Amino acid sequence: MRVYDRTVTAPLDPPLGPDDHVAGAPDAPYELVMYGDFECPYCAASQSIVARVRKRLGADLRFAFRHLPLESVHPHARHAAEAAEAAAAQGSFWEMHDALYAARGHLEDADLVDHARVLGLDADRVAAELESGAHGARVERDADSARALGISSTPAFFVNGALHTDSYDAGSLVAALKESA
Repeated sequence: MRVYDRTVTAPLDPPLGPDDHVAGAPDAPYELVMYGDFECPYCAASQSIVARVRKRLGADLRFAFRHLPLESVHPHARHAAEAAEAAAAQGSFWEMHDALYAARGHLEDADLVDHARVLGLDADRVAAELESGAHGARVERDADSARALGISSTPAFFVNGALHTDSYDAGSLVAALKESA
């Protein structure tokens, strides 16, 4: 369940930059940013919604994903986020993103390494980077930005730079993107 402080009006901060995971053209007229947790069932359920939004808006949408692992309720979320970053280091963030959400909770370290292997990544490198915490700071950067914005639950969506506190079905997200552009 999403709970937001509706008095939060701060824009997305920091704005999207070169270190973010972004699908779509930088000059697309609409921007949707999701803060997510790979172990969150609501985030997993939102993937089909986001896919519909992306399909409806096509090249007019720039979609970005930021990490917000909720470790107090999802003990595997941080390592899953770090595995996504390890995949990103091998040029496969979005493939791992999709695999982790499709895994439906199979996110133990051995599962994460198996997901990397299935994707054709260097699974030994992913395992080593998980063990060393090589991508922990990158995950924490996203989580820190969420906390600074008052976000404490997932999924959280920013529509054209503003926190979206209403329903997040595909129709509502598309309408919000078009209305606020």
